[in-house]
Amino acid sequence: MIDPRLQAVVKAYDVRGLSPEQLDPDMTFALGMAFALETGVTGGGTVVIGHDMRDTSPVLAQAFSDGVRTQGGNVIGIGLASTDLLYFASGDLDLPGAMITASHNPAEYNGIKLCRAGAKPIGYDTGLSAIAEKATTILNGSGLASPVASDPQGTYEERDALTRYADYLHELVPVPAGRRLKVVADAGNGMAGHTVPSVFAPLNLELTAMYFELDGTFPNHDANPLDHSTLVDLQAKVLETAADIGLAFDGDADRCFVVDELGDVVSPSAITALIAARALITTPGATILHNVITSKAVPEIIVERGGTAIRTPVGHSLIKAEMARTGAVFGGEHSGHFYFKDFFLADSGMIAALHVMAALAETDGTVSELMAQYERYVASGEINSTVDDGAAVMESLSQTYADLPQDRLDGLTVEGDTWWFNVRASNTEPLLRLNVEADTEAEMARVRDEVLAVIRR
Repeated sequence: MIDPRLQAVVKAYDVRGLSPEQLDPDMTFALGMAFALETGVTGGGTVVIGHDMRDTSPVLAQAFSDGVRTQGGNVIGIGLASTDLLYFASGDLDLPGAMITASHNPAEYNGIKLCRAGAKPIGYDTGLSAIAEKATTILNGSGLASPVASDPQGTYEERDALTRYADYLHELVPVPAGRRLKVVADAGNGMAGHTVPSVFAPLNLELTAMYFELDGTFPNHDANPLDHSTLVDLQAKVLETAADIGLAFDGDADRCFVVDELGDVVSPSAITALIAARALITTPGATILHNVITSKAVPEIIVERGGTAIRTPVGHSLIKAEMARTGAVFGGEHSGHFYFKDFFLADSGMIAALHVMAALAETDGTVSELMAQYERYVASGEINSTVDDGAAVMESLSQTYADLPQDRLDGLTVEGDTWWFNVRASNTEPLLRLNVEADTEAEMARVRDEVLAVIRR
C-alpha cells in the first residue's frame, strides 16, 4: 500500500507535485533511499544526480543524494543540468540517474525523473510504484528492505558532464559550417540557458539569446512551448531580427519547438517527419516510431522513404521500451519529445534542434520552404475538456462513430476518409484531450466541433 502523500505525487512517468507542500526534503530523502534499494546500488554502486534551476531543486537534490548515500550508494553530482544532459550522463557512465525537475510546470512545482543505468526509463509499471512502496515503508518508520545507516555511508563527488555532452551531440549531428544561420533561442529562464551556450558555441551562427538567465520563478513566461501563448516573444524577436529560425525549449530543456522565419510555429509532427527522413538516409530501411497523435503525414513519409513506421501510445517510457524492442533508430511525439537510438533511446530537444539547423544549413532556402514538404494536413492542436466521467464520454463517441474504423491503442482513434481524431484521458487530471486532423481547414473544423459537441454535452 502506497502512502497517500506519495500517491499524490507519483505519476505515470515521474514524481511531480507542489514543493515543498507535497514534495519536501523528507519525502525526497525517502525516495532517494528507495531508489538506491530498487536499483541495487546499496553495495557501493553509484547514482548520478542533476537538478534544474528551481528554487527548491538544490535542497531536493541534496536530500535525494543523502538518501542514496545512507544506503551505501555513491553519488556523482553533475549540478545544474537539463534532463537530456542527465540522461546523457546516465548513458555515458552506465549508471542509474535522478533528475530533480518539474519540467514545464509552473514555479511552485518540482519533481524527480528517474532512470536505470544506461538511461533506461523508470515509469510506474517499471519500478516507480516499487520505489513508492519502499518509500512508504521508510516514511512510516516500519523498517526497510535492507539496513539503513544513520549517517551517509556512500561517497559524493561533483563532476562536469556538459562538455562531454556537447561534444557527443556534435558527433551525432554535425551542422555544416558553410552557411551562417541567424538563430533566436528562447530558454524561458530554464535549463537551455545553461546548455545552449556550450552546444552552440562551435557552430557557425549568430545567436540572439532570450531569457537565458536561470530563474525558477519564470519571470518572463512559463517554460512550456506546448502552450503557444508562451512563444509570442520568440515569434516577435524572429521577425524583428530577420532571423532564419527560432527555437523554444521547455523548463528542463528536453523538448524543443521551432518557429520559422515568418514567425509561424512549425508542427512537431513535421519535425518528426524531417528527422525521420534524415535518419533514413543514413540508415536505409530503418524502423521509426510515432505516437497516435502525430500527423498521418509522418508514417506516409517514413514509408515513402523506405522505412518502417510503427505507431505507439503517448508516453516516453512506452516509446523507449518499444524502441528497444523493435530496434527503432528514432521516435517522435507531437508534444515535442524526440527520441534517438544513438542517445541511449532517450529524448533530447537539443538533438532535434541540431537536426533542423543542419537540414537548413544544407540548403539556401528558408525554414518554411524546408518544412513545407512535411506539412500535408490541417491539425486542430490539442483541445482539453473537463469531464466527470471520461469512460462514459469515450463510449458515447465510439457509439456515435460506430460505422467508422476505430482503435483503442491509446484512448479512442476514429478514422474517416479525409480526417481522423483521437481522444485520450489525462493521466493526472479529469480531462479528455482531443486532436483532430483533416485534409482541409473546413473539414478539420467540422469534425472538431462535432466531436466537442459530444464530449461537452
